[in-house]
Amino acid sequence: MSYGTGQYGTFLYSGQPGATSDDIQGYRPDLMSYLPRYYIKSNIMRAIQNANEEQLEKLNYAIDDLRRQMFVDTATWGLDLWEMEYGISTDRSRSYERRREVIKAKMRGAGTTTKEMVKSVAAAFSGGEVDVHEHPREYRFEIQFIGVRGIPPNMSGLIDAIDNIKPAHLAYSFKYTYTWWDKISELTWGDAQTMTWNDLRVYE
Repeated sequence: MSYGTGQYGTFLYSGQPGATSDDIQGYRPDLMSYLPRYYIKSNIMRAIQNANEEQLEKLNYAIDDLRRQMFVDTATWGLDLWEMEYGISTDRSRSYERRREVIKAKMRGAGTTTKEMVKSVAAAFSGGEVDVHEHPREYRFEIQFIGVRGIPPNMSGLIDAIDNIKPAHLAYSFKYTYTWWDKISELTWGDAQTMTWNDLRVYE
């Protein structure tokens, strides 16, 4: 993977430029405003400052972009480095959101496996409150999604994360939360007709 093209402040991600003209909007300084007013009519000075502004615009964006890579929630091309740090295979066909979930789950899953750790890892994927019910006599535990209704979107990533942190002798299962019928009864027939069955199951 290449992080530069020989032009300062230009990054590549999956072979595509990381910064567009829209991305760098707002990073360009107004250097003419720092000069005495008699330079305003100087075309030569304006040309010089325009060239300087163009380079500073790229530099300011590059600094801000680099700062974003230091945090999982805002990293983009830097996700490669986070994945390398935690021994995660890089798959750029996945969205940034899905890759961040896996990284955060790996971060939370470092150390001895506990009930709280499993809850923390599952919450990283579901985006809501999670509870874990232990059944020690049956050598298994159950992960219940409380804060979100339905099935979280990245279950395959969650399953991989749980498999990596749980003790090998323990089995596990998932329990999902759906809408009660008395809650759906609040809807009018017209409203209900515009919703799919899956929409009704997770209606709040």
